[in-house]
Amino acid sequence: MDSASIVEDFLEFVDRSVSPYHAVASCLDCLTAVGFRFLRENENWDQQVAPGGAYVTTRNQSSIVAFVVGDQFKLDSYGFKIIGAHTDSPCLKVKPIPMSTKVGYWQVGVECYGGGLWYSWFDRDLTIAGRALVQSGDSSSSQIELKLVHVKRPILRIPSLAIHLHPELRDGTFKVNKQTHLLPIIATEVKTALEGDKEKDKVAGSQRGRTAIIQNLLANELGCSPDQIVDAELCLTDTQPAAIGGVNNEFIFSPRLDNLASCWAAMKALIRYTRTMKYRADQDISMICFFDHEEVGSSSSHGAGSPLLLQTMRRIDRALSYEYNLARMDEIITRSFLISADMAHAVHPNYTAKHEDNHKPALHGGVVIKTNQNQRYATTALTSYVIRELAKRANVPVQEFVVPNDSPCGSTIGPIIATSTGIPTVDLGQPQLSMHSCREMCGRDDMDYAERLFHSFFADFRQVQCGSQYRPMTK
Repeated sequence: MDSASIVEDFLEFVDRSVSPYHAVASCLDCLTAVGFRFLRENENWDQQVAPGGAYVTTRNQSSIVAFVVGDQFKLDSYGFKIIGAHTDSPCLKVKPIPMSTKVGYWQVGVECYGGGLWYSWFDRDLTIAGRALVQSGDSSSSQIELKLVHVKRPILRIPSLAIHLHPELRDGTFKVNKQTHLLPIIATEVKTALEGDKEKDKVAGSQRGRTAIIQNLLANELGCSPDQIVDAELCLTDTQPAAIGGVNNEFIFSPRLDNLASCWAAMKALIRYTRTMKYRADQDISMICFFDHEEVGSSSSHGAGSPLLLQTMRRIDRALSYEYNLARMDEIITRSFLISADMAHAVHPNYTAKHEDNHKPALHGGVVIKTNQNQRYATTALTSYVIRELAKRANVPVQEFVVPNDSPCGSTIGPIIATSTGIPTVDLGQPQLSMHSCREMCGRDDMDYAERLFHSFFADFRQVQCGSQYRPMTK
């Protein structure tokens, strides 16, 4: 696939992936369409995983793991080649009892998820997406089905206050109040009453106080009655589609680049790798794992801080060996490697002082290796060496990033997984601007660079690793 096709396909992918649930569903569709076999978490995998096979599993519909077993798999010497990323992005999530009225407007209560640039959500044409729990059947034989929902028209807006009424904007003291300034308007009371959806009171029981406005909206989208919807997990999302931009068509303007751009590049690289001769000679397992909840610390049953990755590795080992051997897994970990792929901060032309002079990643400049001596990133000299060698083989430029000493440093899933598993890890990503904004920006060349580097990782890691073995220090 050429670089233009990669970018065009990514635009479609990110437009579909309006929530972590939709992102996982989009990945699952792509993977199963090319032959990946779906493995259910609650089933035994012992008779299902074999050399030469491609597999995918999910947890909570918002985290996904896919892997391929090399054709020449060797039980006594294999390792895992893993690319980790995350499916979530900062957003506004709908509260359990969301509806309120003020001066004739219906508004939706939202909770800030992650560290967003919340001012960027003002004056956007917004909608809702997520999943709903839908009850089917009668009371004696009812079942709950999880259904994705995405209202594909603008229904919400957070209007900014006119500057004439806003002296804080003029004197520079304005700060977004996350509780009072971010309530989106969904309707007026008068029009709602005329349309026949007048609020009678909070919806009782299992619907957790969801009002008739949202309940009817979801029911219309899902083709069910409002009382069948027993609960929902919803987020706000922008309706403007992703686009190619710039006078030279060199930029990607899009929501959720952090971190769906990494997910897309890793998934496409894994799929492309399965079609090569090197895969036919592979003795290892190549894997991608995309987690939910990175933006809020990864501490959940399906975040990077959960046992999801190690549990999957153990189940694969057991399926291939017909037993689980703890000592062997310890050895496997030493032969494994994790790329923690998360977007990186490109230097901003209006704020150049926010970057160190020697560490100013640029758009189109290549993949960025991220280093932090306080272990906010998991990169070491050895793991960054491996990436630079792989980049040479793929003809991919590499950049370096550290935060200045007087700035705080964000973190990734890299240190979390490295700590819990002991897998050697490197943190890297594509450079971008407007990170955590409702609309973000990156260079289209960097999408191609990331996919090529990730493909080289799957194809050439073992050869590079063998050349980078070192002897323990002696006295």
